[in-house]
Amino acid sequence: MSKQADEYMQQKLHVFSGNIFIYHAFDIGEDADIEKIQHSGVLKTYPQIPPKYFKNYHTPLSVELPHPHTTSRCTSVKIHSFATVSLTYKIPFESTLRKLREDLPALDDKFQEQSMNDIISVFEKIKPYLARPKFFNTHATYLVIQVDTDPNFGPAELKDSYGSDIASTLRFETETLSEYQKDEMLESSIGYFKGDLTVVDSDAAFLYDTDYEDTLSFFEFANIEQLELRFFDRLLDQQLNAIYEGKTRKIPIRSFLPFIGTLSTGPVDELGKLKVDISVITERLENSIKTINEPYFIELYDLLVDKLSIDDWREMIEKKLTIIHDVRSVFQHKIDAVREDMLTVAIIILIIVELIVAVVL
Repeated sequence: MSKQADEYMQQKLHVFSGNIFIYHAFDIGEDADIEKIQHSGVLKTYPQIPPKYFKNYHTPLSVELPHPHTTSRCTSVKIHSFATVSLTYKIPFESTLRKLREDLPALDDKFQEQSMNDIISVFEKIKPYLARPKFFNTHATYLVIQVDTDPNFGPAELKDSYGSDIASTLRFETETLSEYQKDEMLESSIGYFKGDLTVVDSDAAFLYDTDYEDTLSFFEFANIEQLELRFFDRLLDQQLNAIYEGKTRKIPIRSFLPFIGTLSTGPVDELGKLKVDISVITERLENSIKTINEPYFIELYDLLVDKLSIDDWREMIEKKLTIIHDVRSVFQHKIDAVREDMLTVAIIILIIVELIVAVVL
């Protein structure tokens, strides 16, 4: 074997160490009463230290998995006020990147199943404190491969020697991807310090960094943000399908009555409440990141927004909210027209009664 070939084999057999972080987020209801959950004692709680680069919107409640549980890999359970639970799993590894690529799909499947068991146990404990509990509405997953930096491999050497393995791993593929796919993924890589490398894809990210704690919060948040946008998109689809298929509840008669009708709630009011709820939560999620004067984190979050299609989800939701606004307007115009007609009829009847009384008397 030539010296060059021997060096190539040594590189492929090089053992890296690090951690695999798997983020699972579940939407399990409409709202969660964080204060009541905390005071109920149904779950052991921990003080929540907000991430450095996040505003304190919807500060989640950090809890421990109910005992007994079957995993020691769950490092974080957070309950958010909008009834979303985020689970974080941390799995240390020490292996070659080729072996990691081969093992990752099975590992991901294992913790998909584990997360289901864990969220069931959490859901059963907090169900009484949820508005419209449902197991579960939507589920989102994101995986981060954190690799400790090695003085033998800078970012350029790492991409040259292991670019194919990194690209295939992030797509959960055990076979080598095409050069086009590999190059497209690696071209968008970023880094903060000289020896760092971050590659972001739609379902997973590769983080070649030893000082990574602040960075992880962005992956967890982006996963939750995508989950909520998908949930709202699904909810709006259900509303629109009901409208298209004529399954909306009929407007009650009292809604058409002047004065009394304004006190009743109907489909118009329900659509309006839905629009407000979605607008408030999505706006707060969008404005939760504070990365002023932090160009690296701005670039990282922009990459996540792009790869997770978060702007596309936002755009779809905005379009559907516009349709719902138009539907509300149609309903409201119908109600206003009927009320006006009823007032007109009432006035005519009063005039006729007055004439009859005047003639009789």
